[in-house]
Amino acid sequence: MKFGLNFFPCLSPAQKPVSQWAAECMKLIGLADSLGYTHIRQVEHYFGPYGGYSPNPIVFLAAAAQHTKSARLVTGAVLPAFNNPLKLAGELAMLDGLSDGRLDAGFARAFLPHEFAHFGISLDESRKRFTEGVAQIKLLLEGENVTSEGEFHCFRNVTSFPRPTQKPHPPIWIAATGTPQTFIETGRAGYGLMTIPLEPKRMRELIALYRDAWQSAGHPGRGIVMSNFIMCCLPSRQEAYELAREPTNGHLQGLARAAAEWLKGASTKDYPGYDRMIAQISKETFEDQISKGVGLVGTSDDVIDMVRNYATEVGGLESASLHVLPSTMPGEVAARAMYHFASEAMPKLATLK
Repeated sequence: MKFGLNFFPCLSPAQKPVSQWAAECMKLIGLADSLGYTHIRQVEHYFGPYGGYSPNPIVFLAAAAQHTKSARLVTGAVLPAFNNPLKLAGELAMLDGLSDGRLDAGFARAFLPHEFAHFGISLDESRKRFTEGVAQIKLLLEGENVTSEGEFHCFRNVTSFPRPTQKPHPPIWIAATGTPQTFIETGRAGYGLMTIPLEPKRMRELIALYRDAWQSAGHPGRGIVMSNFIMCCLPSRQEAYELAREPTNGHLQGLARAAAEWLKGASTKDYPGYDRMIAQISKETFEDQISKGVGLVGTSDDVIDMVRNYATEVGGLESASLHVLPSTMPGEVAARAMYHFASEAMPKLATLK
């Protein structure tokens, strides 16, 4: 099992200026290679504290590339619905070149109603825009003089520059939360799967759909699953709880506020059941995360048990993306947690599948 770092901001300027947050991120990223963290990941969001400091993860990861030599750089994830595929393909290939072929290209549908509203895009077009966008970006990265007549974007006889360093294209990942169709289509296509740690029984069912579709399509192995966890691993459980409680609750409350429109009946055909799912997520607290074993906070023994139990319950994980700087977490605490996890937990979890 591999472990990387996920930088998902949930902050207002009054809490922490973007310059301070970015400096803390780059300092932590500079520790990644020597400590054995295998990837750096960032999401794309807009217009508010929840993810608003990361409107373009490609820019963030280009900076991260200058502070690492071996860690993979994961767009986790960019949003085709809000981007022209011609622009996004060129930017992804540029990042692949800047990092000497370390890009993992992750894509997501987006799910926040206010983002769709501000971009003037219907939630009912979400899946179609996503499917078309990923296919067109892959086409542009793979080939030259390519043509696509899509519903939303069209181009003829185009060669995107720069060409990607990795051939035929960087590894592709798809973010999936609770829609079975996305898990099945991702496995069938042979792409990596990015998830969040929802209720283990449900995640086991969804991940099984992905792995079954992967194998039915004839891809070797069983697929690659990455899940995201808040992490604060320290020698003292009490100290870890005290330091992680407020930042964890800040991140969870930020999500609840950003997704509040789902609670007003925003569900559509492309997001079946999201109103119920967001209602449940909106009730989550730090204590809930700990009791469910998905908040990796405590001593190294605590965290080892949580990772082992969760991975077993969901049918295995290949990678964990650790959110070490949630909300207002101080950078120095995140660094301490990174060091302690790397020395005390990571070696004992390395053979976990």
